[in-house]
Amino acid sequence: MRIALGQINTTVGDLAGNAALILKTARKAAEGAADVVVFPELSLIGYPPQDLLDRPALFEQAARTLDQLAADAASLRISIICGTVEQAAVDEGKRIWNTAAVLQRGKVHFRQNKMLLPNYDVFDEQRYFRSADKQELLQLGASPVALTICEDAWNDKRYWDKRLYERDPVDELAAQGAKVLISINASPYQIGKRARRRDIFAAAARHHGIPVVYVNQAGGNDQLVFDGSSFALDATGKLIAQAASFAEDLVFVDTNTLRGDVHATHADEDEAVYEALVLGTRDYMRKCGFSMAVIGFSGGIDSSLVACIAVEALGKENITGIGMPGPYSSEHSVTDARAMAERLGVRFEIVSINDGYHAANKALAPIFAGLPNDVTEENIQSRLRGLTLMAFSNKTNALVLTTGNKSEIAVGYCTLYGDMCGGLAVISDIPKTLVYRLCRVANKRLGDAIPESVFTKPPSAELRPDQKDSDSLPEYDVLDPILKAYVEDDLAPAVIAERLNLNIDLIRDITRKVDRNEYKRQQAAPGIKVTSKAFGIGRRYPIAQRYRE
Repeated sequence: MRIALGQINTTVGDLAGNAALILKTARKAAEGAADVVVFPELSLIGYPPQDLLDRPALFEQAARTLDQLAADAASLRISIICGTVEQAAVDEGKRIWNTAAVLQRGKVHFRQNKMLLPNYDVFDEQRYFRSADKQELLQLGASPVALTICEDAWNDKRYWDKRLYERDPVDELAAQGAKVLISINASPYQIGKRARRRDIFAAAARHHGIPVVYVNQAGGNDQLVFDGSSFALDATGKLIAQAASFAEDLVFVDTNTLRGDVHATHADEDEAVYEALVLGTRDYMRKCGFSMAVIGFSGGIDSSLVACIAVEALGKENITGIGMPGPYSSEHSVTDARAMAERLGVRFEIVSINDGYHAANKALAPIFAGLPNDVTEENIQSRLRGLTLMAFSNKTNALVLTTGNKSEIAVGYCTLYGDMCGGLAVISDIPKTLVYRLCRVANKRLGDAIPESVFTKPPSAELRPDQKDSDSLPEYDVLDPILKAYVEDDLAPAVIAERLNLNIDLIRDITRKVDRNEYKRQQAAPGIKVTSKAFGIGRRYPIAQRYRE
């Protein structure tokens, strides 16, 4: 059987556009003599649809669109497997199926409903979907196929020490005589996940002694980036076909000859993270209807990285950088920002906040009488910069890209309505130490766009004389492992102190800062997720709480 892996980039809610993309790709697959073309999970409506699933009209539209797609593809003489939603004919419980539909000869020939519904991290499928009671083999030509949807193939008892579900759909379908496993997925990217997926499916291939075809979607939808990285494995778990990462692709594999196309991926994980941020930024802008972006250019490492990502995502002609020197800005903050703008070829403007800062202090002086200067005056500067960027955004319809990194956002080293102003937080899931590595990736790709002085100068917010980040925080190579242990690994302070061989008082101070600044993060712009746990969609903590470990 010749199978085409249709790795496509869908848009949530764009049923007509998604159907057209499926049909276009199916035509190419048919031209390549494929017997079947396989598309990702929920590819007809886009993933994740979230509370769009509460809209009754969505299901009528999905059914009509699926039937029309089947009719439009009838002349192609190819079987199409795609993901959709359908209403269950039940009187109680959840009434929506997450479905894999098989289209043949102008009709919906077969349906397989998802059995295992993930309810962790960014996944919330038990909120919406009904779990299938049983699954059946799909007959494609002479081959009985185990057709599964994402999580259904992620519960192998021989792979996991502790499984999340009692049942294993792959085991059950293999016992019915499956000769091939086809898995349709909407699996978001995170660091290390591409290798983990390959390991999981290689274990299933070896255990059941059957080839595996894994198809994943590519593209960004809000805070999630889907890397694609679709593949096929033979019965020993050996790679026989591979699609590109972070791009639409179409690859072919023959389950009889066990040969297929192998396309290049980003093998280096730092390069993969960078590519994920470019794709996530491009798709967020495109799918939300924006073409231009504005960034506060401070001459620092964070804004430099965001600028490079934005240029690759949107094109240099669509980027404006604004330098906003204030009373404590160093000369190099402007010269480095200007130098980078020239190297990138983007528009660069200077708007001083000095007059606004003095005017604000004068206006506030009567109600601040007798009170010393403190962080209030620092934040006024940040908020004036936010005002400037938002004014430019309003005037030109350019989306503000914020420049705060995960380390700063974790401990509250950011200003509400100041540097947190914007429409997309591009690097909010990137720890500071990773920011430096990604800037090296950017320089490799863009010809040393970031001046070397940006790498060597101490990080500073420049909101008071001679200020450095290390005045308030430990060095980032100390801070970042603490934050990973607490935010991503959910370890208690005492455990972190022991594992990292650090003073418990330091750990408690950092974890208190993380807890205390939840109110800021819940007012932040959406960010692009690349780690195992990002602030935002996958981390749900109360603001008003007093729990301490």
